[in-house]
Amino acid sequence: MLVSGRRLLTALLQAQKWPFQPSRDMRLVQFQAPHLVGPHLGLETGNGGGVINLNAFDPTLPKTMTQFLEQGEATLSVARRALAAQLPVLPRSEVTFLAPVTRPDKVVCVGMNYVDHCKEQNVPVPKEPIIFSKFASSIVGPYDEVVLPPESQEVDWEVELAVVIGKKGKHIKTTDAMAHVAGFTVAHDVSARDWQMRRNGKQWLLGKTFDTFCPLGPALVTKDSVADPHNLKICCRVNGEVVQSSNTNQMVFKTEDLIAWVSQGCHPDWDPPRCRCIQETSCVSQGRLAKRKESKGPKAWQAWLRLEKYRLVWMCVCLTEGLTPSWPALLQKGDEVQCEIEQLGVIINKVV
Repeated sequence: MLVSGRRLLTALLQAQKWPFQPSRDMRLVQFQAPHLVGPHLGLETGNGGGVINLNAFDPTLPKTMTQFLEQGEATLSVARRALAAQLPVLPRSEVTFLAPVTRPDKVVCVGMNYVDHCKEQNVPVPKEPIIFSKFASSIVGPYDEVVLPPESQEVDWEVELAVVIGKKGKHIKTTDAMAHVAGFTVAHDVSARDWQMRRNGKQWLLGKTFDTFCPLGPALVTKDSVADPHNLKICCRVNGEVVQSSNTNQMVFKTEDLIAWVSQGCHPDWDPPRCRCIQETSCVSQGRLAKRKESKGPKAWQAWLRLEKYRLVWMCVCLTEGLTPSWPALLQKGDEVQCEIEQLGVIINKVV
């Protein structure tokens, strides 16, 4: 269920609202091509550019992003050499882009995290992060189709900034958080609002995690290639019409705060009015469920979960409460959704 590469290239260039500029930034991709066997690892030669086959440059390199990042500086130094060399570039129309990260340990999401959208909807800005999740099985490539499930009549879109965790950790301090980040990418958070808001006891998970509900890509842009992840234009278009437009400078909770929060629940260095220990909650600690009641002293900040490598953490743009069946932008078969973030790229998904 892949859209034609040539047609996608045309749509991509038409969608680009910020000038195309070839760059020497590190833009890692996973891709396939007709003349290659299986997935390969590559470098996107700038936002919207062609692909350098890293495995052809150095056949000893792994062919998946997970294995590549696991080797750390050793493989990154090879990619830098490839980027600096004059290597053959595969035309974008001749490759199939895969999600830059597939089957991560967890996909951790953050709701209502943009100030302007909270004000627009006349709801209070959250005092602490609102965390939900998707299953990793919902991840598809940046130009793959989104399949409308017959079980839902209320499917819509959201553009997200996704953070790829490259170094595992627990009880991470805010000041140390960026050391755990491998890079950033664009995510399309597709949601079945009827299942999210009215079914399944109003738990969000099932409405967020149907198959194909997490297109991702086109590249993992390493953190040193992004000048300021908290000052990027971000927008979503449906059939060419802008339906979301903001800037990551509107985030309520920044990347560092969210990584610290997710890795330990609540840190004593946080401002107490914004950070309250939950009196009783189901906690996830190293993969097991456990009950915890509020306590005084250091035990009040037990970790909810460990941040493993290649986990995704993203910061949702749009309010996800109060939507009704009359919401005017529900997706229909034949629609095309474009999610774009400045410096990171654009992903395009046809709805079927």
